[in-house]
Amino acid sequence: MKRRRVLFMQLSHIRLLVKKFALVILFLLAFVLMLLNKTDTILIDKTSSVATSVFSPVIDVLILPARGIAEVYDYFKDMRLAYQENKLLKAENRQLRIISEKARALEIENRLLAKLLNYTRPNEEEMVTVRVVAEEGDAFSHSLIAYTGENTTVKKDQIVITDRGVVGRVDTVGAMYSKILMITDINSRIPVMLEKNRVRGILAGDNNRKPKLEFTPIGSVINVGDRIITSGVAGTFPAGLPVGVVSEITKRDIRVTPLADFDSIEYVKIVSYADVEEPETEVVNAANPEAEVADE
Repeated sequence: MKRRRVLFMQLSHIRLLVKKFALVILFLLAFVLMLLNKTDTILIDKTSSVATSVFSPVIDVLILPARGIAEVYDYFKDMRLAYQENKLLKAENRQLRIISEKARALEIENRLLAKLLNYTRPNEEEMVTVRVVAEEGDAFSHSLIAYTGENTTVKKDQIVITDRGVVGRVDTVGAMYSKILMITDINSRIPVMLEKNRVRGILAGDNNRKPKLEFTPIGSVINVGDRIITSGVAGTFPAGLPVGVVSEITKRDIRVTPLADFDSIEYVKIVSYADVEEPETEVVNAANPEAEVADE
């Protein structure tokens, strides 16, 4: 018991000493560390570099299993994505084959019907791509200025289109620049028809972003969303060119939104169709021998 008491007294005495001098001891330790940091930086750097060189291989060895697991996981993830993409591509390929077969059948049917009806193909067209350099949009006109250079194939009243639809027609041709009258211009009139039921009308511009569909037969069935194409009447525009979509139907008028994006036109195509050759006199006379008798 006496030994325990003596030991307890000694420990309590040491605790009191530590409490008294703890602040001083901590201050001295901090001061020593500051001195070491200022004076022995080379030693510290050497020690850290040696530790890095020693432990880096060990860390690399320890990381190898985790790296291998990550690579295996990425491999199987890529395999799964490739499998899904392959599945989608196979389905798309099947659909494309079906569409291709249908298109081939329709092409054959079209050829047979063309032969049956003695159908004559339209004249081949020639296209010239030009750059739009300016736009004239005000209360009196909607037109574009295109740089045509010294191209002699550009002529008045030729059709102007983009990859989306009809833009208008060539109004004037200059030495280097040409003016294009847009379908929204107040002077523009285009014979058109509805694609679904072939109802004919006139697309009239009024300097509005959405031209009007006029002169349609009374009682015609016209709905919002119907596509408008050229009808080929009057000969300036051939039939079948996409023009716009019916967007508004009111008691006063029917508005059509053009398919061509007039806000971002940079390049347009000026299209010209080959002129129909006049039949030779000999061929006509051979086909109609009575004409020779009448002439005599």
